[in-house]
Amino acid sequence: MQRIDSEYAIEVVDLGVRFRRGRRGGRTVKDLFGGASRRTRPGEFWALRDVSFVVRPGEAIGVVGRNGQGKSTLLKLVARVMLPDEGHVSVNGGVAPLIEITGGFVGDLTVRENVRLAAGLHGMPRSEVSRRFDDIIEFAELADSVDTPYKHLSSGMKVRLAFAVVSQLDEPILLVDEVLAVGDKAFREKCYRRIDELLSEGRTLFFVSHNERDLRRFCSRGLYLDKGALVLDAPIADVLARYEADYGTGAR
Repeated sequence: MQRIDSEYAIEVVDLGVRFRRGRRGGRTVKDLFGGASRRTRPGEFWALRDVSFVVRPGEAIGVVGRNGQGKSTLLKLVARVMLPDEGHVSVNGGVAPLIEITGGFVGDLTVRENVRLAAGLHGMPRSEVSRRFDDIIEFAELADSVDTPYKHLSSGMKVRLAFAVVSQLDEPILLVDEVLAVGDKAFREKCYRRIDELLSEGRTLFFVSHNERDLRRFCSRGLYLDKGALVLDAPIADVLARYEADYGTGAR
């Protein structure tokens, strides 16, 4: 990972990610001996291409676009769980990822064991996990289920547990991908308050949502992705207005 000036929390330069719609398909001799940009296969497409932007510490960025336009892929690149085919992503500091939120939990382990495992995998020291354990369980509203195997939790309980763990991490950058679309209204409000707390501490927020009200609440700036390209980088109100003009009401 390239180091960047501390002026930026995130720097994305000429980013490109290429996927395949199917596993089958071969290369031609022309492909093999051409440049990297020529070596494509049948069914390949660019999920993101030529995307560049910077994020300063403390900014709250909303990523807008239709389904399948590269929003979640971009968050995975920032989270370093995916590598680009072109360009680079540089991150100054650690990230607390609320993406694919229930991933990383083990079905046969209890809630108690999963809290220790998940927090530890994110780098939280064992002593700190113990100190914050009660707060995590209280936030997740799982005091009566700490010794229940994770696989027996409802989907809503799993989301509450994951959010409770990740939102306790001290990383300076928070990545949020649609997590607020899941769960009941009361828990969403609790999540809203927790994100407000993190932003008031100067954290950087990178936020993907289809909910226009959430985007306006948390974000001052927006990135509009369409067909794998960064169409607009502007204040969130301008980005939402452009998206509405292109595709109709709401960031769907």
